[in-house]
Amino acid sequence: MSGTTTILEGILADLADESLQLDTWVSGLNADGWATVTTPEGWTVAHQIGHLHWTDAASLAAITDQDEFGRGMKLAAENPEGYVDEGAEEMALLPPEELLAMWREGRVALDAALRSVPDGEKIPWFGPPMSPASMATARIMETWAHSHDVGEALGLEIPQTSRAKHVCHIGVRARGYAHLVRGEQLPESEVRVELTGPDGDLWTWGPEDAEQRVTGSGYDFALLATRRRHPDDVDVRAEGADAAHWLTIVQAFAGLPGADPVRLADR
Repeated sequence: MSGTTTILEGILADLADESLQLDTWVSGLNADGWATVTTPEGWTVAHQIGHLHWTDAASLAAITDQDEFGRGMKLAAENPEGYVDEGAEEMALLPPEELLAMWREGRVALDAALRSVPDGEKIPWFGPPMSPASMATARIMETWAHSHDVGEALGLEIPQTSRAKHVCHIGVRARGYAHLVRGEQLPESEVRVELTGPDGDLWTWGPEDAEQRVTGSGYDFALLATRRRHPDDVDVRAEGADAAHWLTIVQAFAGLPGADPVRLADR
């Protein structure tokens, strides 16, 4: 087994665990539970699962059906602000048991497809092409974020796990994109990121001698990077103006940033 394969195996295992956690939360819900509103924009639990399945299906098409994926690319270009939301709306109209079964089947199919991509081959996407490991990491990030929405709306105790490191990794790597999507120039300064995971492990990125620094809770940084929390409500600190500004715009997902998170006290 190559090193690349070993890395992918670990990421896929974390993706399966994150998905199964959410699956257990929603599988026993009645119709009212599936209709629970989870976001200020009005997305319900059904929208959240529908969105995850829709994105899994797009990822699968990117690997196995270039014609189908190309049609999706064209529709996204024609409707960049509404394409993803419309997909979630369509899926949310399905009976919950049908949607749940589709999501489960799609997860299995995507897992197999990601394992089938030859070493060194990139997968086309709406942004830059990605390796299978990068695509699997992106699926963890999405699942983690939307799981948080569902768990919070249902009043569940959300476990803090080391799977948040995948979310942090994308958030750090996408620092330039966070500036770009807001029409800003990326500062020339490097940022050292040192975060403590839920298990006490230290997660680090960037040069050790960088003057700009971000430190604190890895789990909380993941909440920032998925724009689920306001900077005032997390245990994450910045040293330096560039690092402080980055924490207000950090973003681990592609597309527009959406509305800024509001402080918990103002909800």
